[in-house]
Amino acid sequence: MSTPFYVSPQQVMADRAEYARKGVARGRALVVLQYADGMVFVAENPSRALHKVSEIYDRIAFAATGKYNEYENLRIGGTRYADLRGYTYDREDVTAQGLANLYAQTLGTIFSSQGEKPYEVELLVAEVGESSAEDEIYRLPHDGSIIDEHGSVAVGGNSEQIGSYLKQRHRDDMPLDEALRLAVAALGRDGNGGEVRELTADQLEVAVLDRTRPQQRKFKRVLGRQLARLLGESGAAESETTDGSGEEND
Repeated sequence: MSTPFYVSPQQVMADRAEYARKGVARGRALVVLQYADGMVFVAENPSRALHKVSEIYDRIAFAATGKYNEYENLRIGGTRYADLRGYTYDREDVTAQGLANLYAQTLGTIFSSQGEKPYEVELLVAEVGESSAEDEIYRLPHDGSIIDEHGSVAVGGNSEQIGSYLKQRHRDDMPLDEALRLAVAALGRDGNGGEVRELTADQLEVAVLDRTRPQQRKFKRVLGRQLARLLGESGAAESETTDGSGEEND
């Protein structure tokens, strides 16, 4: 009778973590920065249909990198949770912390389960407050742990190098255009072999949580002509800024 092959639980979990980390690192990075009037989300994503950044609720946004089908399922589940909680109780009861806890439970359960592979995703859940001191950013790696972030954060790709670049240059009181250009410069360092790339508006997905908006919903996508103007590009395409519902805004 042959001896069963034994692998320690510690080695199993280490292998699952390494598998998930490699899957996340294959995707392009995404960054979130606080600026004077809120938070800006910037991802290298030329697709206009498959979003990495989305609205979850009035003051809350979701961003992710990794496998699209996996984080899209998580986004949908979070939106349903937020809608149900806001309808059943009060809109103020829907918080980024509550959503982060929900995602942490889901990711943690999947990561520890031997019946399925771990999710190859890394999530960000952010909520804009009345002031920068009240802003909240939660980062959730593949294993379901929650990290409370402030100022700037990068996930996916070469996130350590990008995060270090941001932390050396970021300020909470930056205007939107300056914060956006810093984020794009940081993402340009996510190339193979360490080369620095110049990214254009057509290669980016950009959205903001703007605390100064008079609407209850603070999420807004930045597209086309406005994005090119903020980046300082010439010959901007004639396109308007839209919010998460696709409605045009001035």
